[in-house]
Amino acid sequence: MESTKQRMNAIEWFLLIVLSVVWGGSFLFNGIAVRSLPTFSIVAARVTVAALVLHLLLAVRGIRIPRQRRVWSAFFVMGILNNVVPFSLIVWGQTRIGAGLASILNATTPLFTVLIAHAATHNEKITPLRSAGVAIGFVGATVVIGPDALFGLGSDIAAQSVVLFAACSYASAAVFGRRFSRMGIAPLSTATGQLTASSLVLFPAALLVDQPWHSIALNAEAIVALLGLGVLSSALAYILYFRILSTAGATNVLLVTFLVPITAVLLGALVLGETLVLRHLVGMVLIGIGLGAIDGRLFWRLQRQRRAG
Repeated sequence: MESTKQRMNAIEWFLLIVLSVVWGGSFLFNGIAVRSLPTFSIVAARVTVAALVLHLLLAVRGIRIPRQRRVWSAFFVMGILNNVVPFSLIVWGQTRIGAGLASILNATTPLFTVLIAHAATHNEKITPLRSAGVAIGFVGATVVIGPDALFGLGSDIAAQSVVLFAACSYASAAVFGRRFSRMGIAPLSTATGQLTASSLVLFPAALLVDQPWHSIALNAEAIVALLGLGVLSSALAYILYFRILSTAGATNVLLVTFLVPITAVLLGALVLGETLVLRHLVGMVLIGIGLGAIDGRLFWRLQRQRRAG
């Protein structure tokens, strides 16, 4: 039996918030990188840099990555579902739609996760409260990002469809990735193996499709974006991702897609001096209510208090 629980503790919530910050930066970094680099080159550089960073970290800590064939088969499946497919589709999609709309479409990930986890697992089943929480959280994310981002909805069906498919791929990866904790593989080793497998798929693809020796002229802006994608939005992010996934489950770890718009708005206000407006606050409240419903703890306490009263 798996020990994955449906409610998260304080440490897991903190890690989820940190993950939302470093993962949310990927939309900014992607937006910068696509100005001068082709799709496969961006995603190949992202996972390769991340894999190298994590291999260095493993070496410093004296940890050996597992070498069994069944483990590496799982790494490759996870890498394709969690990196190769969604990274490529989102980066390509962002060449044709804005980051705001891409973020809204990406926020459908928990919706897909709830459905896939319900069908594929025995301990992450759909409940009315969790379903309501996911719906409220999605509305909140949309409100935070803003209605202006929705104006392009329907204008480029192909780009929007591939970002939705990327969200479905993320959801499938989260459910598939639960097996690594059962296999006794630590989050750091899992993140390293997944990103290494992704590199072995994407690096040759970038050489074949993009022919970077002809089409790429790196500039300082692109290099910074690639380093941000690799070190922060991939290496660090996936250590956190697999840590949360191993104990809190697929649906909970992908609640991060609701938190990403909040952290983006707050970082914009703190770092760039951008203004917080009423819709930001309303959206944050809705996301908080949605997360509370999915976690369930607050609602169960209120229900107990009513019964006791």
